[in-house]
Amino acid sequence: MYLGVDCGTQGTKVVVLDAEQKRVIAQGYSEHELISATNGRREQEPKWWIEAFLTAFQQAVKSSGIQACDIKAIGVSGQQHGLVVLDKKGDVIRPAKLWCDTETAPQNQQLLDALGGDKGSIDAVGLVIATGYTASKLLWLKQNEPENFSRIAHILLPHDYLNYWLTGNCVAEFGDASGTGFMDVRTRQWSTKVLDKIDGRLVATLPNLIEAHKSAGGIRPELAKTLGLNENVLVSSGGGDNMMGAIGTGNIAAGVVTISLGTSGTLYAYSDKPPILDHALVASFCSSSNGWLPLICTMNLTGVMNQFRGLFSLDIPQMNEAIANTAIGAEGITTLPFLSGERVPALPDANGSILGLNSNNFTVGNILRSAMEGTTFGLRYGMDLLRQSGIKSTELRLIGGGAKSPLWRQMIADVMNTKVVCPELPEAAAVGAAIQAQWCHASHLGKDISLLDLCEKYISIDDSSSVSPISNNVAEYESAYQRYRSHLSVLFPE
Repeated sequence: MYLGVDCGTQGTKVVVLDAEQKRVIAQGYSEHELISATNGRREQEPKWWIEAFLTAFQQAVKSSGIQACDIKAIGVSGQQHGLVVLDKKGDVIRPAKLWCDTETAPQNQQLLDALGGDKGSIDAVGLVIATGYTASKLLWLKQNEPENFSRIAHILLPHDYLNYWLTGNCVAEFGDASGTGFMDVRTRQWSTKVLDKIDGRLVATLPNLIEAHKSAGGIRPELAKTLGLNENVLVSSGGGDNMMGAIGTGNIAAGVVTISLGTSGTLYAYSDKPPILDHALVASFCSSSNGWLPLICTMNLTGVMNQFRGLFSLDIPQMNEAIANTAIGAEGITTLPFLSGERVPALPDANGSILGLNSNNFTVGNILRSAMEGTTFGLRYGMDLLRQSGIKSTELRLIGGGAKSPLWRQMIADVMNTKVVCPELPEAAAVGAAIQAQWCHASHLGKDISLLDLCEKYISIDDSSSVSPISNNVAEYESAYQRYRSHLSVLFPE
């Protein structure tokens, strides 16, 4: 038995993967609170993650019918880019600033300017640092909370922190670390070029970097006793939620693109070599399978749809029905859904807009459709950038809450003009973490088992979810997408 943990923005999921039955036999879930403010602040207390893990762990083990001592290894997936700072005692200094925190946009621009712009950033770390990456959070902390900044003894990402809590070891894995903005994604080394622009002493606070198939360590004996686990349980390197989602969708070889329809929208594809960066908005992250994972992230997706349907007091089936009964293009209405700013395109301070309203098209269905189309067009914008960077897609694998909607799956297939499928196993990031845990455990025991073999063993496609683009729809969506791009260029000229 292997345990997969996914600590996301909204909550923590735990799955139990049965190696013999080749399936998830149980799962648990617990929600997180969120600290937010109108200035873009998005934070969480790391202790909330631990509390959520304990609740989800007990749920999963209880419903699985197994004994906790049957678990051999644990893998942790975590929301990327978050900043967790510890003092000399190993205690958390302040709440973690999250990936979706845009309060640090001025500091990100300051760092870019200090590096010499996009080119200087690429020269330093192989990608263009963006608001939301960990680097700007450190500069923000230095400028706004100097006393807290002076106490920093350890810098960790959210999944690193959970690994630290499980093992007592401060380590980081290449995939998640590549989203900090201060790791060179080409050499897989921490970069002093960025950190020196913040404070030279920070280099000494960074964790050791390990490869994806290495372990973060064994579980702490006292914690093993508390949880009922065996003391020889191994904790794998883990990784960022997108990196674990790639493993959980079998996206560890060329030709597949994964799209995550969650609070944020992400698109990523595997590469066995450092990608050639043709556009500043393509994040050339490392994967958690010892390769690379060029990635695009949009900040507004299911959260936007939840806010729009809440405005009309509709549940999800009612929302989908209202959208299904409207025409593609929402009769000329275009929504730029930047309710939380935006990363791709790079508009951290943007607000949302609903354009093209008139007395004839002003209906609930059209407004809802325009919102879903607007979030999907943001993904298309990112997909075009990936394709321009040389990524070829024969198939799009959808994960996340939005992937459950047949309506949205068909819309994505039509907008992207590519076949769309969903994996059979739920919770791709947690499943990916569990698969990686088995890979890491086998490597630790000296067994020659490849990650590709494990993915082929566990990952299968739900044929009932498969949808192909409809030619007439493709043409109509293309027209609506070009209208979206036109509005974008007028309101937010480059």
